[in-house]
Amino acid sequence: QVQLVESGGGLVQPGGSLRLSCAASGFTLDDHAIGWFRQAPGKEREGVSCISRIDGSTYYADSVKGRFTISRDNAKNTVYLQMNSLKPEDTAVYYCATTSGLCKWSLEGYDYWGQGTQVTVSP
Repeated sequence: QVQLVESGGGLVQPGGSLRLSCAASGFTLDDHAIGWFRQAPGKEREGVSCISRIDGSTYYADSVKGRFTISRDNAKNTVYLQMNSLKPEDTAVYYCATTSGLCKWSLEGYDYWGQGTQVTVSP
């Protein structure tokens, strides 16, 4: 059974850091691209970052470039999202998702999604 489980969310002050984890089971993570998405209240879900399956290339939304870093640990079948210099506008539920295709910002084509983890950035 394919499953993705996010963890690491929480409440942090502006300028702080969090590291999100996306633990995969039921499939080999390095055969898939993994994307991180987020959804703030009243807003559509948007792509944040992605790591490709082919060569490990990484991609970032302009809003997080230079602050967030995506990485994978194949031995642990886990993808991480290191989030630094957090801003209140980063507040959202963060989801990871997997696709056997290429990294993309569109939600379509991602086969499996985790349940999400809440990130709140507030003084």
